[in-house]
Amino acid sequence: MTQESLNPKENFINPTSKYHGKFTPGNLAFNSNLQEFANQVSYICNLETNGKITPDEAYDKIKKLWKTLKNSKTELLDPNK
Repeated sequence: MTQESLNPKENFINPTSKYHGKFTPGNLAFNSNLQEFANQVSYICNLETNGKITPDEAYDKIKKLWKTLKNSKTELLDPNK
């Protein structure tokens, strides 16, 4: 799905950028995962800043997201796999 085909509200809430690096399916998929990680971390930080979740909850959620991103990197970009 291209950015132009998104609903304007969805594009505002969940922005994505085009990929400009060396094209491989793994690089493209990892870039998508990385952008999703960044968006989710931003939401978590905002929730914590506004007192909706505790700092410990924010840390645990971000740590879980980081592990997911790290596994994604290993699966998509590891040449020894």
